[in-house]
Amino acid sequence: MDKKDFAFGKQNYIICAASVVLIIVGFILMTGPASSIEGGFEPDIFSTKRIVVAPMVCLAGFLLMIVGILYPRPKELPDEKKEHN
Repeated sequence: MDKKDFAFGKQNYIICAASVVLIIVGFILMTGPASSIEGGFEPDIFSTKRIVVAPMVCLAGFLLMIVGILYPRPKELPDEKKEHN
């Protein structure tokens, strides 16, 4: 396959994969013990990690995904261009 057959370059896929990992880490940071009536009040639902840090990590991941999509492909050099017959 030629490089023209892909929508993105290799760098785009690397950036997008890193952003997916960052989003997953953000969601993992949001997890924790749930607050239920049976178990009593769980004050950990209001921890800084769960309501500030984790959403910021997810936001950074989503912004990095936008960068990965919009990142320009490197230009091909003229000697690398081959005409297809």
